[in-house]
Amino acid sequence: MRSRVFRYGMGVLGAAAAASLVLTGCSSGGGQAGGDGPVTLNYTIWDQNQEPALREAADAFEEQNENVTVDITVIPSADYWTKIQTQLSAGSGPDVFWVNGPNFQLYASNDQLAPLDDAGIDTADYPESLIDLYSYDDTLYGAPKDFDTIGVYYNKALFDQAGLAYPAAGWTWDDFVTAAEKITDPAAGVYGTAAAPYGQMTYYNTVFQAGGEVLTDGATKSGMDTPEAAEGVQLWVDLIEKGASPTLQQLADTWPGDTFSSGKMGMFFDGSWAAGTYSSAEAIKDVVGVAPLPAGPVSDTSVIHGLANAASASSKNVEWAKKLAVFLSGEEGAQIQAKTGTVIPAFNGTQQEWVDALPTIDAQIFLDEVANATPLPISKNTAAWMPIEEKYIKEIFSGQTDTETGLAAMAEEIDAKLAEE
Repeated sequence: MRSRVFRYGMGVLGAAAAASLVLTGCSSGGGQAGGDGPVTLNYTIWDQNQEPALREAADAFEEQNENVTVDITVIPSADYWTKIQTQLSAGSGPDVFWVNGPNFQLYASNDQLAPLDDAGIDTADYPESLIDLYSYDDTLYGAPKDFDTIGVYYNKALFDQAGLAYPAAGWTWDDFVTAAEKITDPAAGVYGTAAAPYGQMTYYNTVFQAGGEVLTDGATKSGMDTPEAAEGVQLWVDLIEKGASPTLQQLADTWPGDTFSSGKMGMFFDGSWAAGTYSSAEAIKDVVGVAPLPAGPVSDTSVIHGLANAASASSKNVEWAKKLAVFLSGEEGAQIQAKTGTVIPAFNGTQQEWVDALPTIDAQIFLDEVANATPLPISKNTAAWMPIEEKYIKEIFSGQTDTETGLAAMAEEIDAKLAEE
């Protein structure tokens, strides 16, 4: 799994799996930790880049609980939610697993997550936005694990070749587009940037920066059928049309993060979770930098999101599962993850260690963006409308339809899905 393991566009629960979830609910009654006998817990995640740090944290948990063994399973992000639901429905799901904002409410509302209010979490130890995100009906079901914002990774060597100053705070969309065009060199197979069709990483940010909304009226309607939203999406369409970005088909054939890592792309919008990947990529590790997002017509906001560790309500060792979820998201687990530079831990006071673990880039910019960030748009059943959004965005980015027409049709279909929630 590469840096493409971002929190939203990949691995959102499919419509069929969502329907199964609603029908099946919790697969079996949750058990308690039984006596002093040996206990084996399964912890399931989707990012193999994070597995070493989480293995270290799991080892620390085992040392403090000598009768407990923690096995970690990595399911690729594209298959993650489908397999999780299949396993839970069959009564063989993990004891602890990652949840994200788009899927959380659906799982919590179907009684598949164990409540954590009595598991020793002090909510003051975490950003309030993440506590709110992982609470349902005033009950906490997810222990906040990390958070992420979006920045612009750039290749200093390609900027130098183009005679450009490096991007910095205060730069604008115009600066970004100009740099992308100047860096692009078709003969050398070099692109200025990538119009990746992934909301959290690209067009959600620019929609917000243009003053638009993805969801509105309390997440009961789409906000994408507005001039502001169209302006935010059109930025990326123009980059493709100008040849400063690969085509949609090229982006589908080759993950753009790989193109950037190989030294063939000047800039790439990506999350804080990718900082370790790019700063250690052999071809660019000595020339990679990171800058805040360029400012749009209204703001320079970044999308903010974060994952949580959740205990399965159907775990045969549900109390141990809750303890593990809380430990992995607690101060010790957070410090282990921070020092390896894998993610920005959610536990307050541990984030600076993450920055310090990435000395070759200005990772502080991801923390600085939090104050002006916009939460990732979600609803109770995000999975029901995400395929609609993906379909129309791909049609727009590929030139099959113009931006305003495509967004209007998208909004109409998404409104109908939201009305069913």
